[in-house]
Amino acid sequence: MGLRFLVTGGAGFVGSAVIRHLIADTVHVVANVDKLTYAGNLDSLAEVASSDRYSFHKLDICNQESMARLLSDFQPDIVMHLAAESHVDRSIDGPAAFIQTNIVGTYSLLESARAYWQTLDGSRKANFRFHHVSTDEVYGDLEGAESLFTEETPYAPSSPYSATKASSDHLVRAWQRTYGLPVVITNCSNNYGPYHFPEKLIPHIILNAIQGKPLPVYGNGGQIRDWLYVEDHARALVEVATRGRVGETYNIGGHNEKRNLEVVETLCTLLDELAVDERPTTLKSYKELITFVNDRPGHDQRYAIDASKIQRELGWVPRETFDSGIRKTVEWYLINRPWWQRVLSGDYQLARLGAADLATATVKKD
Repeated sequence: MGLRFLVTGGAGFVGSAVIRHLIADTVHVVANVDKLTYAGNLDSLAEVASSDRYSFHKLDICNQESMARLLSDFQPDIVMHLAAESHVDRSIDGPAAFIQTNIVGTYSLLESARAYWQTLDGSRKANFRFHHVSTDEVYGDLEGAESLFTEETPYAPSSPYSATKASSDHLVRAWQRTYGLPVVITNCSNNYGPYHFPEKLIPHIILNAIQGKPLPVYGNGGQIRDWLYVEDHARALVEVATRGRVGETYNIGGHNEKRNLEVVETLCTLLDELAVDERPTTLKSYKELITFVNDRPGHDQRYAIDASKIQRELGWVPRETFDSGIRKTVEWYLINRPWWQRVLSGDYQLARLGAADLATATVKKD
């Protein structure tokens, strides 16, 4: 008998990877809660949508009444909270949505989950977990070339996005200390891989390149990030949700520090190999499309994760190196053109029209 996972933000990049992993590789049952904002894409769940262990519910986590009803009906063992606004540039242009979703939404979900948890008895109450999924950006900018973010690194967020995620982390810890809600928190490094929304760096570069468009790089491209393959992250999240210690934080990283310019140049080299027939005849390499643009305000220069705690306690290590993961990613985008073409055209959003019917679907009990 599997556990019952309620996953918020399950139509997003990381959430959909978690759900695909849960359905394909475990016996657990999943309820996917997603508001279907611009970044929510049900196409990313097509391969698991017909499973009798999966259900979708178009709900806003800020609606405590609706969430309370679903929690009562579905009876989850684990609430995995991934619903969030996550694009830094968008947070700079319009921070209000980030405050609403990342702070108010997390508060509302915590209250719904706490009320549900208090109805449980015995082992079900003792074994319940609220797993909050966060980011390494809450730690701010690293100093020096050797320092790493640990679970004890003080918070110093730089952008409206990271500030709202830091706030949500603090709320989750407060609900554990004040009310006893059994929580775990994870902070991850930059994810990449299949089904990544095209506004993010790696898919944006891939798709611009094969369309012959400029490849924008902020500043001089010297910003350093630790890159984590999304399917490795999905495995880590399930390990923490099912085996992590209550009240603990686990940092999840890919052990792959790369400068942004190095990432873009690697993508160009792979595309020169894998998509040479699509390269404009006027170019000898996709690298000729690289264009340096004004840097982002408040841009952090280096993030790097110390993931030794999750390895030591739970035995998790990433399976993909950056070289293997980035090749898989480029190959996926070249093969799965209908997925990203529907995103670029906006057709993927047509799924919202039928989502109201899906939201009222019978909750699968077993």
